[in-house]
Amino acid sequence: MSAVAEEDFLRARFYGLLATLFASPPTARLLERLRALTPDPTPLGTALGELAAAAASSDEDSVAEEYDALFIGVTGGELVPFGSWYLTGFLHEKPLADLRAHMARLGIEPTPGVSEPEDHVASLLEMMQGLITGLFDNDLTPRAQKEFFETHLGGWMPRFMTDLEKAESARFYRAVAKVGRLFLDIETQAFAMVD
Repeated sequence: MSAVAEEDFLRARFYGLLATLFASPPTARLLERLRALTPDPTPLGTALGELAAAAASSDEDSVAEEYDALFIGVTGGELVPFGSWYLTGFLHEKPLADLRAHMARLGIEPTPGVSEPEDHVASLLEMMQGLITGLFDNDLTPRAQKEFFETHLGGWMPRFMTDLEKAESARFYRAVAKVGRLFLDIETQAFAMVD
């Protein structure tokens, strides 16, 4: 991480935080850390303040119940957090096959023991974090990061975040979605300047 520029380190931290929050409900310790977030007057800074307030009014059990209602449920959650679903209306479709081929080209291997498809929102956010930090031992130029982002996240994840903000079961995750939506918008704008 020492060779990563400061702005890229911060980008990677955002991707990592979002990946953690979408992989599973936050622990009591993570909620405590989120409560300490300090807002600033920027839209993203304001959203981080809202996330801190949401964490302050939540506990581990209530957020776990919310996570289950949103993403798991008895017969499925309120939202389906997979790229193939958002892009085609079905799981395990061509977008997942394309992602797996891209992962192979970049030397990204699926995490052993994880049964969910790789196009889960948390997995893709985690991959972006690794691509920024050089975790996968490849030469990832901003152009290569842009290609991965636009191909596997940009076409559906902002819509997922918007849907999550409006989800009936969302309370804590409404604030997470707002942070995610604004961050992805910043990334989209930044990547638009990469030729």
